[in-house]
Amino acid sequence: MKLTILGGGGFRVPLVYGALLGDRGEGRVSEVVLHDLDAGRLSAVTRVLAEQAARVEDAPRVSATTDLDEALRGADFVFSAIRVGGLEGRADDERVALAEGVLGQETVGAGGIAYGLRTVPVAVDIARRVARLAPDAWVINFTNPAGLVTEAMSRHLGDRVIGICDSPVGLGRRIARVLGADPNEAWIDYVGLNHLGWVRGLKIAGRDELPRLLADPDLLGSFEEGKLFGVDWLQSLGAIPNEYLHYYYFNREAVRAYQQAEKTRGAFLADQQGRFYDEVGAPGVKALDVWDRTRAEREATYMSENRETAGAGERDADDLSGGYEKVALALMRAIARDERTTLILNVRNQNTLSVLDHDAVIEVPCLVDANGAHPVSVAPLPDHATGLVCSVKAVEREVLAAAESASRATAVKAFALHPLVDSVNVARKLVEGYTSVHPGLAYLK
Repeated sequence: MKLTILGGGGFRVPLVYGALLGDRGEGRVSEVVLHDLDAGRLSAVTRVLAEQAARVEDAPRVSATTDLDEALRGADFVFSAIRVGGLEGRADDERVALAEGVLGQETVGAGGIAYGLRTVPVAVDIARRVARLAPDAWVINFTNPAGLVTEAMSRHLGDRVIGICDSPVGLGRRIARVLGADPNEAWIDYVGLNHLGWVRGLKIAGRDELPRLLADPDLLGSFEEGKLFGVDWLQSLGAIPNEYLHYYYFNREAVRAYQQAEKTRGAFLADQQGRFYDEVGAPGVKALDVWDRTRAEREATYMSENRETAGAGERDADDLSGGYEKVALALMRAIARDERTTLILNVRNQNTLSVLDHDAVIEVPCLVDANGAHPVSVAPLPDHATGLVCSVKAVEREVLAAAESASRATAVKAFALHPLVDSVNVARKLVEGYTSVHPGLAYLK
């Protein structure tokens, strides 16, 4: 079975390959093709993968190419983890937004819109190529903003594109652990959009244990989200929000913390990964050791400004192991081998949430089998969540419309309608700022 990884020179690719090395079942991935526009990054990551596979019998063979069509031909699965504009583009997204006093995070607010406007045209081109060159392939999208990009690709690939994210998985596992339960045996009632969802229940042996957690302040304050959001707020919500909702619930504090930080997250990662690729390219270096050390630093500093604002302290060791690669492997196994499972995924709504239309991509538990991912029926969202979900989905639709029409006015509308951008004039300045620094937005007229 052939797996093509787009963004194959990306830093997190060894996580995916490591998961594949541990999969010894029948019908596993036997060939991995890495595609990237940067041959140097491809070479560096290929070195890391070779060291990972050195002591593994019958490891999936790895090849690399800068030719997209060559990479896609004959693929059974396509894993998309591209970053249009690179980490330098992300840093620019952050700086332009913060200069206007609004959030520049890569998937939330102004930064997420700018990233989406750059990425959607590229993702649509990829979707069209997949439909032509590998029509039977399943596309697993991790490219951010994951829900928006998955919806853009679904217009050309239908339900054969599925978005994944490790945030809901990590949240569910933390809640299960603090309740003393096996995360693999818990049913997580999670619903929303990517990076905009809530856990409303967690059933163990058919019994919802979330009320017990919400009623116990000590227990509730003992894990990441309790520290980040505060016990009182979680009890008021009656749910546990995805960590990215901290940008909404504590927006002023988050913006201030990011403005005061020595470097934005994008600038930090650009510097860190620049050092990694330089170091791995040196002769005699153990590439895997360099990658392990760099990854540990990356994970430990994740959302550090938010945790500092909330006084949440350092991340727990259990939260430093990632997770999206496990979701990707479980998804591929379920489809390729008909190993039925339940995963929280980004898929078309169908009739799941009545407040959104059939084609809107949402993030909910899905039953996965050889025919793909099928969203599970969920209870309606509470009013406060419904308003936020509908508002952000409306913004996503404006981003898609702007990318399709190349309309600068529609791009302004997308920024202006976002809940975290408080002025049409600010929206206009954001579009001016982003188009001046991003060649990838030159199409907006």
